[in-house]
Amino acid sequence: MKAPTEASCVLSDINIMALVSGSGTNLQALLDAEKNGTFKGNSAAGVITLVVSDRPAAYALERAKTAGVSALVAEPNKAIPKEARRQELSDRILHLAETHQISLIVLAGFLSILTGEIITRYSGRIINLHPSLLPKFGGDGMYGERVHRAVLDAGETQSGCTVHLVDAGTDTGPILLQRIVPVLQGDTPETLAHRIHSEEHIAIVEAVKIMVERLS
Repeated sequence: MKAPTEASCVLSDINIMALVSGSGTNLQALLDAEKNGTFKGNSAAGVITLVVSDRPAAYALERAKTAGVSALVAEPNKAIPKEARRQELSDRILHLAETHQISLIVLAGFLSILTGEIITRYSGRIINLHPSLLPKFGGDGMYGERVHRAVLDAGETQSGCTVHLVDAGTDTGPILLQRIVPVLQGDTPETLAHRIHSEEHIAIVEAVKIMVERLS
């Protein structure tokens, strides 16, 4: 049998765009995983080639720059109504995705909601990380501390995080994976969030690994 040539062993890239809004700890987990070779499959490798934030002060942008990844800001236009604002921002992000030949879009703590053509063009290729066990405690307006407070107010005994495919709804797409943590007596939204954050880092990396394998 003929040995594979060096050229035939070169992995093709699956370009990944990460959308962020905050400090970027989940983004950092992805950057570290890529550096460690976690996203390398048999025929393709996931590469984070672009980070986009809807908030110019997001520290995630600095994490991207430190890692040598292109980082851009795409702020929502607050001068137009909410639905039009979501559509306009989504269209700008779609343009960036197509310009940079993005194959996978990862919402890693992204607070804006995508809508319109990007959902169709990237059907099955957008994933979102949500800080609850969907379908519980999802939907418009359910993010950050609001989610954890709702979990506690409902008397739940467990919570966690979910990575799901993005569809035309809000937090309604098919679930890729979940990680569970117990809700402890005396928990506050802050302590529960802290416990879930560690699981989020594991979940988002595992989900991207799954998607890279699917797209290979």
